[in-house]
Amino acid sequence: MEEVVVTKEEKEVVSKNFIERIIEEDLATGRFDHVQTRFPPEPNGYLHIGHAKSILLNSGLANQYGGKFNLRFDDTNPTKEKIEFVESIKKDVAWLGADWEDRLFFASDYFEEMYQCAVKLIKKGKAFVCDLTADEIKEYRGTWDEPGKESPYRNRSVEENLQLFEDMRAGKFANGEKVLRAKIDMASSNINMRDPVIYRVAHMAHHNTGDKWCIYPMYDFAHPIEDAIEHITHSICTLEFEDHRPLYDWVVQECEFEMPPKQIEFAKLYLRNVVTGKRYIKKLVETGIVDGWDDPRLVSISGLRRRGYTPESIKMFVELAGVSKSQSACDMPMLEYCIREDLKAKAPRWMAIVKPVKLIVDNYPEGQVEYLEVANNPENPEMGSRMVPFAKELYIEQEDFMEVPIKKYFRMFPGNEVRLMGAYFVTCTGIDKDEEGNITAIHCTYDPETRGGNCVTRKVKGTIHWVAAPTAIEATCRLYENIIDEEKGVYNEEDGSLNLNPNSLTTLEDCKLEPAFKDAKAFDRFQFVRNGFFCVDCNDSTEERLVFNRIVSLKSSFKMPQ
Repeated sequence: MEEVVVTKEEKEVVSKNFIERIIEEDLATGRFDHVQTRFPPEPNGYLHIGHAKSILLNSGLANQYGGKFNLRFDDTNPTKEKIEFVESIKKDVAWLGADWEDRLFFASDYFEEMYQCAVKLIKKGKAFVCDLTADEIKEYRGTWDEPGKESPYRNRSVEENLQLFEDMRAGKFANGEKVLRAKIDMASSNINMRDPVIYRVAHMAHHNTGDKWCIYPMYDFAHPIEDAIEHITHSICTLEFEDHRPLYDWVVQECEFEMPPKQIEFAKLYLRNVVTGKRYIKKLVETGIVDGWDDPRLVSISGLRRRGYTPESIKMFVELAGVSKSQSACDMPMLEYCIREDLKAKAPRWMAIVKPVKLIVDNYPEGQVEYLEVANNPENPEMGSRMVPFAKELYIEQEDFMEVPIKKYFRMFPGNEVRLMGAYFVTCTGIDKDEEGNITAIHCTYDPETRGGNCVTRKVKGTIHWVAAPTAIEATCRLYENIIDEEKGVYNEEDGSLNLNPNSLTTLEDCKLEPAFKDAKAFDRFQFVRNGFFCVDCNDSTEERLVFNRIVSLKSSFKMPQ
C-alpha cells in the first residue's frame, strides 16, 4: 500500500476570519504597506464585556501583522464625558493586555485640524451653515421610503458660510441656533447621506480643551478624520456603523486625505441576560442596588476584574465567540467555562468552610496540633504542597452532614465513616443541639492508622474537607448570582425597568479558612475545595479581615462545541 505523505502546511491549515482575509489582501495588493488599528471609546461611561472584543480584536490584529495599535478617546461630546471615565478605560485596556505604547490620543487633539477640514468643505461648496432647528432638520430629512427636502439655507454662498462658521467658532450664536451641515444628497437612499450635521454649537467646557471651543464636531465627521490623521489602515467597528460607511468614505475623500482608511464592520459580542446599558447601570449605582460600576455582579470590565476574572479567560471567551458579520449571542456559562479552564491548573486549591459547623474528634488528644502535607493543586504537581494543621476541633460544611441521610448521600451522618481530605478516616458518633433543635456540634472518632486519608484495608465513599478550629482564619465570602432574573428576562415589558434577582448577592460573615490564606492579597485567586473559585476583593478586603468574591462555582452547564 502506497504511503500518503501529508505536508506540514496541510497539517497547519488555519481558518482565517473575514477581517484577516481583507487585511492580507490589502497587504498583498499594496493598498497598504502596514497595519495600524485603534480602539476609539467615547469617555462617557465604563467599558463592558462587549468592548473587550473590540479591544482584543484591534490590538490582536496589529500584533499579528507586525503593526501598531492606538488608544484614542472620541471625546467630541463634552456633555457626557469625564476624566473618571478616561482613567477607567485606560486601566481596562491595559489590564486586557492591549499595549498602545506611546500612542494615546484624543479626538480633541485634532479639533483645529477638524475645523480646517470643515472650512475646506465650505470652500469646495460641500458644506453650509443651516438655521433649521433639530426638529426641523429631522422633518426635512425624510424617511427610508421618502426622499428628504433641501434646507432653505443650503445654497448660501461660500463667503457667507465661511463668515457664519467663523462666527459660530467665535461664540456669537446660542446652542442650537446654527449648525454646519455637509452638502451631499437629500434624495440618497441612505439617510446618513442626506446633508448630515457635522458641527454644532455647544457652550460647554471640555475636559481636555477647557473653554477653547464652543463648537464641536459630530462623531460621523470627526471619526474618519481622526483615523486618517493617525494613519489608521483598517477602521474596525461594529455592524451598526455599516450604514455610516458611505459617509465615512465621503469625509476622507472630500477632505483629500492620502491613503484613506478602510472601514470594516463586525458583529458585536452579546451576552444574554446581562445589563450593559449605561443608563441602566447608572441607575443601579445611584439607587445603591450595586456598590459602583465595578460591582462584581456587573459585566463591566472593572466588575469582572474585581470579581476575579483574568485577562486570559476573557481573551479565551472572545476567541470562542469568534469574528463574523452575523449577529449572535452568547450565554454566561460560556464565560464561566473560560475562567474555570484558566484557573483550574494555576489557582491554589485550598480548604475553606463557607457555612461552618463544629466537628469534634472525641478520641484525638486534647491540645494537640499536627501538620499534614497536602498538595496545593492535585492537577498541577509543580505547585508543590503545604503543611495543614489538624486538631481535635475542626470545622466542616453544614451541607456535609445530615442527621437523616437521603438516598445515595455518602458524606457524614450518624454511624457513617468518611475521609477527611488528606487527614484521617472518621466515624460520626453523635451531635449536640441547642434548645431550638439546631445542631451546634458533631462528634466523631478517628482511626490513627489512616493518616493521610489513605487506607488499603477498607474503602469509604465520602470525602469532605475541613479546617482546624484553633488556627482558622475568619473571613467574609460573597456568593453571586445573575443580577437579572433570568426567567423573566432583562427588561420588564410594561415599563422598561430591569427584572432584578433579589438573591443576586449572599454575604457569609462566618467563613473559616486554613492558615495558608493569611498572606492573601487583593486579586489573589484560589479554588476553595468543592466550593468554587474565589478572589480577594480589591475594595473591601483588609489585613484584619479578608473578603472573598466567588468568581464562579465548580459546576458547569457549558459544553464545548464540536
